[in-house]
Amino acid sequence: MVEAHFSEIEKVLLYISEARERAGRARLALIKDGAESHLIAALEESENLLRSEHRRLLQQTFYAKPEQERLAV
Repeated sequence: MVEAHFSEIEKVLLYISEARERAGRARLALIKDGAESHLIAALEESENLLRSEHRRLLQQTFYAKPEQERLAV
């Protein structure tokens, strides 16, 4: 991949990370305010899904072998 491609992927990873952090802050604020448990659970699930998506994208881009290399091995 060229550097510009990595730059675009890094931007997406950053947005996912920021969204996960925002969901975490929102969850903590709702806990503090005594919000209903289903709201807190929904934000917690979002945090977990965003964390998993961040990991998936990172592994499938920065740590993945290009298709040609996989076939040669």
